[in-house]
Amino acid sequence: MRIDNQYLFLPVNQFGQEKGGNFTVNNPNAQKVNQIIQELRRIEQKVIAHEMAHKTVAGRYAGAVHYTYTKGPDGKLYITGGEVSLDISEEAEPEETVKKMEIIEAAALAPADPSSQDIRVAQTAAIKRMQAEIEASRKKEEEKSTGQLISIVV
Repeated sequence: MRIDNQYLFLPVNQFGQEKGGNFTVNNPNAQKVNQIIQELRRIEQKVIAHEMAHKTVAGRYAGAVHYTYTKGPDGKLYITGGEVSLDISEEAEPEETVKKMEIIEAAALAPADPSSQDIRVAQTAAIKRMQAEIEASRKKEEEKSTGQLISIVV
């Protein structure tokens, strides 16, 4: 769940930064710097939305969101990656595990653009859900067969 930054940044003081973080118009690098800053802002918004989608759908099964930052040419930190942990442990009862894994699978695929890691988590949750469904079905059949009495009339 990371978006890697593909930019190399020169130190801020090489861009002729004015007080207040604005770049001078006569600076030949100003347009390029502003484009980089706009791209960093776009990436930041995308990462925040991506991680919040996971967290919102997962609810209590989600941990805290952790972000990675990149320092822009304006000296500010921009979010360029993130991750949120999802609890994929099994519950005590198979029926509870089924419900939980449905939520985890939906949470992993919640962002508009799930990453390969998101897809792997969804696949893991789907497998655990199927295993729990089999276990719940087996358990039900076992309870049925143990609870039946056979009457023999003579």
